[in-house]
Amino acid sequence: MKPVKTRIILILSFIAISVFSIIPSVYPNTPGWWKGILGNTEMHLGLDLQGGVYLVEKVETNKAVSEKLYGDYTDIKNFINPSNPDDLKFENDRIIISGSLLNKENEISGYIGNRHKNLEISGNIISFKPSSVALFKKEAVSGALEVMRNRIDQFGLVSPQIARQGKDLISVELPGVKNVKQAVKLIGKTARLTFKLVDDKHNVLKAVNGKIPAGDEILYHSTYNKFSHKTTKAPFLIEKAVLMSGSEIGTANVQINRYNQPIVGLTLNSRGTKDFGDITTKNTGKRLAIILDNNVISAPVIEEPILGGSASISGRFTMAQANNLAIALRSGALPAPVKIIENNTVGPTLGADSIHDGILAAIIGTILVVAFMIFYYGFSGLIADFALVENVLFLVAALALFGATLTLPGIAGIILTIGMSVDSNVLIFERIREELREKKPVVTAIENGYNKAFFTILDSHVTALITAAVLFYFGSGPIKGFAVTLSLGIIINLFTSLVGTKVIFDIISNKKELKKISI
Repeated sequence: MKPVKTRIILILSFIAISVFSIIPSVYPNTPGWWKGILGNTEMHLGLDLQGGVYLVEKVETNKAVSEKLYGDYTDIKNFINPSNPDDLKFENDRIIISGSLLNKENEISGYIGNRHKNLEISGNIISFKPSSVALFKKEAVSGALEVMRNRIDQFGLVSPQIARQGKDLISVELPGVKNVKQAVKLIGKTARLTFKLVDDKHNVLKAVNGKIPAGDEILYHSTYNKFSHKTTKAPFLIEKAVLMSGSEIGTANVQINRYNQPIVGLTLNSRGTKDFGDITTKNTGKRLAIILDNNVISAPVIEEPILGGSASISGRFTMAQANNLAIALRSGALPAPVKIIENNTVGPTLGADSIHDGILAAIIGTILVVAFMIFYYGFSGLIADFALVENVLFLVAALALFGATLTLPGIAGIILTIGMSVDSNVLIFERIREELREKKPVVTAIENGYNKAFFTILDSHVTALITAAVLFYFGSGPIKGFAVTLSLGIIINLFTSLVGTKVIFDIISNKKELKKISI
């Protein structure tokens, strides 16, 4: 009787824990202490059930490669210091040597071999090796994926799904998003922060209307007037050389300045502290432009060296704008620009209909399976139905405990589990019937039935589990959700079919000597 008692206690404990963990998902206003006992055990609804935004973004990997090449171009140009800037030209995917520099080809080749091993030189053309181009593109997509994930986590969205598609596409699901424009803007923001000097030696208006001085570029500071609803742009003549980038930022957070306006305070890392100290020491009295995504945020005059490793960005931000900027800077810049090629908004009404239809299908499926098992196997079918209820209860509880996101494919996985939960018992019952036809005692027939069906059930569940693992590994989004639900259902079904039903037969057998059984 001891083993039976142990199994009864185990099953009752699982039932109690399951009910306890499911309640926060059914009643969102469950007290905090309730959730605190088992953690935040609450199942979230996916995009297809509660609405939200679905995005597909293309990472412009060619631009990432081009920017890396431009960095190498700047370094090579500083090394050779050509008398004529046109002797070393930069194009999107190559650096062209011409003029007097053709006589320095060996010197340039030696420098590249020592300092830029990703580059190769052929004639008067310098470019990346093909293997390096493929690596940089792969890193650009992986980096963009990580930056987006960090931004979305800090934005506070519940259960986002972010996955890579193909070579350069990223899909993003944002369930329950209400402020669609804000979320899309935050995810797609390049957040490329750079510090460059303002060229005050030349007239900016002449540069706008005429030829831009060599080594300079025109950038603008945009200002939005909330009363007139107009945006004005002020031009700045900026030196192209990047003095420091956003990669040297340690932390970024919103602060309030003495004028009671929100600003973004920056704390630099050790390298950034040194570089910023050198920049402000060498360029005291000049204007330093703080540039975000090619937009001049501000261009203050460097009045004295800044050696403490702290800085701030002010630009007449609203609190929301300052917060989004801080999030973008904390999570880092996207390694390459991204372009939204698909933007679908799913309404909550569609989700409500899907939930209704999914629950209705589950209820109808359960009723039909329960009725069939009782009709075909009598009292034993009722025992199998008990295992079915156990199975669904444990499965939903497991999804809640893991904080899983329930989607339509997930509901399909639950419905499939309902069918699988009685399939194992059908195998066991048919084995028991075979034993009874051979005139064996009922208790012996039950034991033999479970023993003979064990390996058949185990084999079928293992193969199904392998299939679910393959779906999870190669699938994305909804397919992974289906695979997770199916995997949990398979594991739980092994327990409920081999332990949950067997314990009821053992209880009956221990209470009285069975002469016959309804099966």
